[in-house]
Amino acid sequence: MIGFTSFIRKLTLLVILFMSVHIGYAENPVVRAKFEGFECGMGIGGWLTNYKRFNVLPENRRMDITIGDLEHFREYITEWDVRNIARMKMDHVRLGFDQIVVEEHNNPEVYREEIISHMINFVNWCGKYDLNVILNMHKAVGNYCDIKEELSLMEDPELQSRFINVWVELERRLADYPDVVFELLNEVLNVDPELWNDLAERTVKAIRAINPTRRIVIGSTEWNSCRNLKYLRVYDDPNIIYTFHFYAPHEFTHQRGVLQADQLYYNRKMSWPCDDVERYNEYARLLFNIENAYAGIDRLDREWIRKELQPAIDFVNEHPDKILWCGEFGTIRHADMTSRENYMADVIAICKENQIPFCSWNYLSTPNDGNRFSLVDDDTRKILSRRMLKIIQGKAK
Repeated sequence: MIGFTSFIRKLTLLVILFMSVHIGYAENPVVRAKFEGFECGMGIGGWLTNYKRFNVLPENRRMDITIGDLEHFREYITEWDVRNIARMKMDHVRLGFDQIVVEEHNNPEVYREEIISHMINFVNWCGKYDLNVILNMHKAVGNYCDIKEELSLMEDPELQSRFINVWVELERRLADYPDVVFELLNEVLNVDPELWNDLAERTVKAIRAINPTRRIVIGSTEWNSCRNLKYLRVYDDPNIIYTFHFYAPHEFTHQRGVLQADQLYYNRKMSWPCDDVERYNEYARLLFNIENAYAGIDRLDREWIRKELQPAIDFVNEHPDKILWCGEFGTIRHADMTSRENYMADVIAICKENQIPFCSWNYLSTPNDGNRFSLVDDDTRKILSRRMLKIIQGKAK
């Protein structure tokens, strides 16, 4: 009996220990690497990128920067806008720029001093209002720059050299601003992921030769799809941040956008969430001759988004010591405001559940930007929706 009693006590202790360990795991989820100071941000397009559409210009004028462009750069975004974003309780801004704006196209590696001066002024304004900064090359020559391009950045050595040298130059110019983060390229086209991995690594090495600790953001191919995160080269470097963009379903987020021929052709309002899934099936059938593209789906809502974001969730679970940041998500202004709010709330909720920091697109869009994702009024620059602001701040669901 004594031996049996001793056995029971030991078994009981083992059960208690087993339960305490597993309960402890449940109460203390995996602690992931944090992107301190970059939890909730807003992108800025329409200033040094997306300010006009070069592809509608005569081909021999598409690479020019005009007097009107220079006036736009001087006036469009000011210290007032930075203060405005800070008042919205954002902690960071993502500033996009085009390569042809920073670098003279016909004079490779000759950089426009005025543009770099604008960037430095912007960084100083952000410092004044406690906003962190991510500099993002939004459009690179050879990777959709609103111009007809015969050469691919991923295949042309000269374009690659120019691309790398832009970042080397910015590293030199911003040596006194070590907290500014560099995002190498906004949305890489649907190319062989290894070609991009190789170019990104060469760029990182060039920056590291000057600054070993500059934080650098790298996204995936296919327009920064979270589906392609699995192809990204992962570095043994705590100052490399990984990113993705999320706009699924495009039929909703880009509805009737003049830059997307498919959505413009379909020209139909789409709501969110949506029980009328046949609208989406019709879209795929009409434009791509695909039958029942949304077969088995009864409703497009937060749970559908969760499934679409699963590759990002898998990435953070597989690499808890790495930072994954959602650098863009948003909805076009053609969508009704309630649907825009609902969609943003769904994406943000899932990001927060999985400790993924985020940056919404976009603060402001110029009137001649066909895809206007702006969150503020063009003239007053007041937020278009108080509920939207609370959603982005994480204060509403």
